[in-house]
Amino acid sequence: MQGAAIAVPCFLGRFRIKTIPYAGGPIIVAHRKVFDAGSLYKNNKGKEKSMILHPIAIIENGFPEKFGIPRQSCLADTLARIIFEPEYRNPDALKGLEEYSHIWLLWEFSESVRDKWSPTVRPPRLGGNKRKGVFATRSPFRPNPIGLSVVELTRIEWQTPKGPVLHIKGADLMNGTPIYDIKPYLPHIDSRSEASGGFSAVVKEDRLKVEFPGHLRNIMKSEDEKVLCQILRQDPRPSYQNDPERIYGMQFEGWEIKFRVEEDELYVCGIEPVT
Repeated sequence: MQGAAIAVPCFLGRFRIKTIPYAGGPIIVAHRKVFDAGSLYKNNKGKEKSMILHPIAIIENGFPEKFGIPRQSCLADTLARIIFEPEYRNPDALKGLEEYSHIWLLWEFSESVRDKWSPTVRPPRLGGNKRKGVFATRSPFRPNPIGLSVVELTRIEWQTPKGPVLHIKGADLMNGTPIYDIKPYLPHIDSRSEASGGFSAVVKEDRLKVEFPGHLRNIMKSEDEKVLCQILRQDPRPSYQNDPERIYGMQFEGWEIKFRVEEDELYVCGIEPVT
């Protein structure tokens, strides 16, 4: 990932967020300089304050590209591993985590860092032609490119050459994504049955019928094929693309998947190893 700088005006002042490459992985540096006397945060000396976020881990999975990754976590049974950076491989830091079934991941949209931000975005699920406030969406194009996902913790592999490794299911991250924090998911607190879902609750979720020709079956591992069908049923295409003749391609678990969509059916056209 290349270094990038973002200038973000906000009610706390002005942030400059800079991603700096270093040997152990990228660092996010958030500089804050308060210049507004009416700011909620007062600093009469106008000194610049900084917060440095070190990646504690990266994710390893079968998604080398953004296209095809589930739009949210837990929509498909995608498998992944969390590999900690050397300085965070102390097993004591994970003591007790095995007692939880799910965890929160705080991570960076490392492929979506921009020099500027927009107060409104076009959510793909609204067809790409309606605008919503960026803070009312989960768009990756944010003032601070931070993502939040809940995933299933299937097991902890305590002794490996790379220290403890977390095995997770349901992640919506690209391979190599830096992770900045991990927290346990608390169902009695984090799950709110009375919560409203805004525009996302009324948008129809696409569920396509996946046609998988017999000669293409059994090329992949059966578990990978099952997960691939889960992903394809959700229609990976942007909502505004609806050309029945267009052939789309996505990479998953070392395979190049070709498909096209006509009305409510998705046809798998080819599966070839990535070269």
